[in-house]
Amino acid sequence: MSEPYDVLGIGIGPFNLALAALAEPLPGVSAVFFDGRPGFSWHPGMLIPGATLQVPFLADLVTLADPTSRWSFLSYLRERDRLFPFYFAERFHVPRTEYDDYCRWVAESLPSCRFGQQVESVSWDAAERLIVAEVYDLHTAQTTVVRARNAVLGVGTEPAVPGPLRPLLGKEVFHSAEFLDRQESLRGAQDITVLGSGQSGAEVLLDLLRGQPDGGYRLRWLTKAPAFAPMEYSKLGLEHFTPDYTRYFRELPEEVRDALLPAQWQLYKAIDADTIDAIHTELYDRTVAGGTVQLTMSPNVEVVGATRGPDGITLECRELLQGREVTLRTDRVVAATGYATRQPLCLAPMEDVIRRDDRGRFRIDADYRVLLDPGVTGGLYVQNAELHTHGVGTPDLGLGAYRAATILNALTGREAYRLPSQTAFTTFGV
Repeated sequence: MSEPYDVLGIGIGPFNLALAALAEPLPGVSAVFFDGRPGFSWHPGMLIPGATLQVPFLADLVTLADPTSRWSFLSYLRERDRLFPFYFAERFHVPRTEYDDYCRWVAESLPSCRFGQQVESVSWDAAERLIVAEVYDLHTAQTTVVRARNAVLGVGTEPAVPGPLRPLLGKEVFHSAEFLDRQESLRGAQDITVLGSGQSGAEVLLDLLRGQPDGGYRLRWLTKAPAFAPMEYSKLGLEHFTPDYTRYFRELPEEVRDALLPAQWQLYKAIDADTIDAIHTELYDRTVAGGTVQLTMSPNVEVVGATRGPDGITLECRELLQGREVTLRTDRVVAATGYATRQPLCLAPMEDVIRRDDRGRFRIDADYRVLLDPGVTGGLYVQNAELHTHGVGTPDLGLGAYRAATILNALTGREAYRLPSQTAFTTFGV
């Protein structure tokens, strides 16, 4: 049996990649990360030309935990001989395609990151007091056993689609995560409906709006939300994305947390103000000299039924405030309806020792460790699966480095990374 690893990473998205980057220089810490995909890719179906990150470039994989790291975004620019062009560009928010390339550079440079290898099962070996993973190599079709003292789940989220649309998923109805991959299926459509008023929905709508003069289609934008509203981006509002607020939120009673999250939708489910401005500019410019706008935008509308027929897709909709119902016909539906926590099947062998709340969610401590049976001495940590316990900052890239450093401090039992005790001017709680 080979020496067990200190860290076994399941999945290599930005958050586990941050953990790999921060673990790499630590003496005495052995780590390995597996992902079944052939290589790193970050929301490839939404790398729309011109789309930028909603967080500053400082929210890279490492900087907010270790600004001296060789894996920072600025180090990437230096490696690519692009520091001076970036300096002159004066960009605080970088293109998504550039962030994807940066993460790819880190993933390809770290020997601990192994792609094309899928973790099939994770179990607890009570005799060895180790976590045991079966890893399937997609290239060799061989399965190997990997042992570790701790596992970190970073499999990300999966597209969430409203129930009425799920039976229709395919060429004519698809999630925004597939938007760029489904461009061919949009050609020839005379009527396109976009669902959802978050950032993804707005970016899809804007891209379709810009292609409308050539495509000749009508557009419809529907959302259950009460408005096509901007994301809260004031300086003090952003302090909800600090470790200070995370600690405050986690200490609230569970029922309070569950009620609070939906009310905070403008903190993390709304639209960047620049994107709203770009959409409005497109619409305004088309009204010059008596021009018309071939777009219907309706908030407070929920799709309650959907069928496919010879004339396209029929949507049964309800206006939530008026209580009225309406039937709409469309050729294509792009569901920009968000993402849900992925439930990894590989954890099935550990289900008996994992502690969950009444809604089936992980119970998670302050260090992002899943509560397990007291007899289990190994650690199971999660990244981006703790919205219900740690709040709105959970999916935010800006807290990724801090969370990864917190996990490393916890599993090493020492201060591998010095983290600030105060991160906000706001005092949350009394």
